[in-house]
Amino acid sequence: MNMAADTLYLRIAESMAGQIRSGTLSRGERIPSVRTLAVQHGVSQSTVVQAYRTLEDARLIEARPRSGYFVASRPASLPEPNPSAPPADSLPVGVSELAARVMSLANAPGYTSFGAACPSADLFAQERVRRAVSRAAQRHRLSLCQYPIGPGDESLRKAIARHALRMGCHLDARDIIVTNSCLEAITLCLRAVTRPGDVVALESPTYFGFLEILESLGLRALEIPTHPRTGLSLEALQLALDTQPVKALLAVPTLSNPLGSSMPLAERRRLAQMLARHGIPLIEDVLYNDLCEEDDKRRAVRSFDTDGLVMVCGSFSKTIAPGLRIGWVDAGRWGDKLRRLKASTSGSQAVVLERAMADLLTQPGIEAGYRHLRSVVGARVDEARGLISEHFPKGSRVTDPAGGFILWVELPDTVDSLDLFNACLKERICIAPGRMFSATDRFRHCVRLGVGGRWGEAERQALARVGQLAVGLSRTRTSPA
Repeated sequence: MNMAADTLYLRIAESMAGQIRSGTLSRGERIPSVRTLAVQHGVSQSTVVQAYRTLEDARLIEARPRSGYFVASRPASLPEPNPSAPPADSLPVGVSELAARVMSLANAPGYTSFGAACPSADLFAQERVRRAVSRAAQRHRLSLCQYPIGPGDESLRKAIARHALRMGCHLDARDIIVTNSCLEAITLCLRAVTRPGDVVALESPTYFGFLEILESLGLRALEIPTHPRTGLSLEALQLALDTQPVKALLAVPTLSNPLGSSMPLAERRRLAQMLARHGIPLIEDVLYNDLCEEDDKRRAVRSFDTDGLVMVCGSFSKTIAPGLRIGWVDAGRWGDKLRRLKASTSGSQAVVLERAMADLLTQPGIEAGYRHLRSVVGARVDEARGLISEHFPKGSRVTDPAGGFILWVELPDTVDSLDLFNACLKERICIAPGRMFSATDRFRHCVRLGVGGRWGEAERQALARVGQLAVGLSRTRTSPA
């Protein structure tokens, strides 16, 4: 199949997947025949068949003999978690010990892991990545023996600027700084705009890696109430800006980690305007934007910024090549300061890897790759939600993100996620307890489950077992003494 046809079938499949997950196409509803859809889209019937096979593989549609194709029935769903209600004051951070323990086990041999938000190697075009690195090493072999200096290879910075157009951002390649990861970019941004003891506002719950950075820099976390579907509460943020000495906001507007929430487009514009009125910088993490199933929610807050207050940070570790460890940042009005901090902290990256990433970003199949990745992980998330609904304790709640491979489960109050974590470890299963994702103890009955890793019958059984262990803990806590 040529590249154009490859892109067409994936485009059709993703469009229908979005309609199914949004409810536009109802479960059990009959969908157009192959012939009808081919006429509607002006494509060959073989292209539609390929699209339907993709949707079948994702368990979103099913073929019924002599009846056609129908939207597949979905397991009974659980309600979503409640919006968070963190304390009004900022707090010091201390989560690194628990986080280090979880991450050390997340990839340990012999463990079934839902503890890390890391996609497995089989989700990526491994041969394409290998060829890109091989070409770069051959064409730029002298760079392997030369000390790299500067903000990053020009070809990569131009490729990143073109990539940012997908998020509505018009970046100047000269302002982009290549980093070792998205986390390094965020760390540099925080160092540029804060001092030890300053207050940083962020979502609640938030990514434990952010809390570890705040802890290492001596910063205080001010957690802002966050809705599991629509993200950061701007009303609560406004109150915080009016009453607290906030120096910066660190947020993930698209597919936040761990909730998977995505801020509506109008709220993104409003957020940019709010920060401009207060002169507060936003450090925007766009790591997951390409995994979002909804086009409008891939647009970055930076695209609405007219004052250089939004520092946008990203990488390709979740979408193209985790092993290359390449991130980037456009720091707005703090660009010069960030460039000096980067040079004094870690210098430059390997030119060969930068050229390989530039190659990967400019290949014609990249959009098809994103579509395929969204389809595969979407199917895993749907299946995992069904297992959670079937096996987890009565009263559990689970998120339904518009993309990505992370689920946040709110268990009954009778289940302590740290107890569940320890019970799972005895059976060589790793999960991430909710206490990792806050400077408070408010999420002790929650867990984050990453389903982007290996996924097969062993993982399905392990996830069901996590639910069974949670049921046992719930019964133990509620049984009479």
